[in-house]
Amino acid sequence: MTKPAIPPLLGVLGGMGPLAAADFLAKLAAETPATRDQDHIPYIAWGVPQIPERPAAILQNGESPLPHMLRGIAVLKQAGATTVAIACNTAHYWYDDLVRHGGLPILHIADAVCDLLAARGLTTGTVGLLGTDGTVAAGFFQQRFAARGLSCVVSSRPDQDALVLPAIACVKANDLPRAHELAVRAVMRLQADGAQAVVLACTETPLAIEYASSPVTPHCVDATRALARACVAWHRRATGSAGRTAGVP
Repeated sequence: MTKPAIPPLLGVLGGMGPLAAADFLAKLAAETPATRDQDHIPYIAWGVPQIPERPAAILQNGESPLPHMLRGIAVLKQAGATTVAIACNTAHYWYDDLVRHGGLPILHIADAVCDLLAARGLTTGTVGLLGTDGTVAAGFFQQRFAARGLSCVVSSRPDQDALVLPAIACVKANDLPRAHELAVRAVMRLQADGAQAVVLACTETPLAIEYASSPVTPHCVDATRALARACVAWHRRATGSAGRTAGVP
């Protein structure tokens, strides 16, 4: 009996936000051009939410999540994953170490966002960044924006404390109506500071914005969805299926 061909397998490193990996996988399916089950991207997910807090590790010398994330990548690699996507923005602070010690290529969420901005025609100007203190302090989004000729504005300290961080906390607590109200106000503040587009650079913030319709929604870039699109592009390259559906013929 002939064994079926094993397609490239995406490993999803989750657990960093209770809804983050589920949201990413839903968007991965939505972004995949498919007409049947078999056209979708094969993946395996590792979701252990007991990973130490990423912002605390960056800002307060808290316990590093790196060993926990490397353990997750090892599990994914052992299961056959050939490339990894991390369903957490802040975790990309450890991107270089994860690639160096994990032994698998990793799609970078900030590169995916820059590609999506370019596809929307935004190659110059100002981008707003809405994320955790850790993501903002890590600087990897700002560095990649600058490399593409984009400037960046972030929330003021008062707005971060009164709007952004409470919105994220409300999503984690499953209070999406309140999260939506706060996140929309935070986006509007960044627009007032000159942002032509606002990157939702925390896996909870798209969930907050998308909870209800809002005039700010068309001006937002969902980093999670951008990463999902990058995964689709990766799979097409890996399978030689560019121009066709993402699955194995």
